[in-house]
Amino acid sequence: MSATDRTVLLAGATSAAGLAVATALIDAGARVIATGRSAERLEPLRAAGADVEVADATSLDAMAALATRIGAVDAVLPLVGGWRGGGGLAGQTDADFDALLPALQAIRATSRAFDAALRNSTAGRFAIVSSTAVARPLAGGANYAAVKAASEAWTRAVAHGFAKAARDAGEPLRAASVVFRAKALDPATLVPAVLALWDADAADLNDRVRELA
Repeated sequence: MSATDRTVLLAGATSAAGLAVATALIDAGARVIATGRSAERLEPLRAAGADVEVADATSLDAMAALATRIGAVDAVLPLVGGWRGGGGLAGQTDADFDALLPALQAIRATSRAFDAALRNSTAGRFAIVSSTAVARPLAGGANYAAVKAASEAWTRAVAHGFAKAARDAGEPLRAASVVFRAKALDPATLVPAVLALWDADAADLNDRVRELA
């Protein structure tokens, strides 16, 4: 299998990493649908060959409407992110925590909205980008590590849902939910990891944490 002829949704794709992943997928023969809240910030993705949708990846209603509109999808990657921290444990403000929550909200919204589509794909893939901070949380990044840990827990629950649905239907597992864990988000390491999502069977990928160099 490969990314060729796959339809891939990049939710919250207006970062440098989003553009790099979109470009690589398009070069590999995939159809890329990129979402963001700003038409202007989506323009580089459109120029790269992606279909663009102005939509809020943190909104279940927006993602459900998008899922209905575009139909079949083979992969969903929520790329909403960012970092806020510092100041030790006492410096972990509610404002910083609230600013980090959209990353988790996007994972919840996209996985729920596209669950059926991914399970119906011949090789559905759901993947998030997490952080090594989950394994070694520091006081100054406690907000960030907590949100990333919750994101990983949700993604593993998605994996369980895929496995249970296949088992209940008496069918082979075709969809996989994967966590990419990185010290820092580097497009040079994320791109090959995304392209490799179709290098292995779903059963070998589902509920896996993959460390990015």
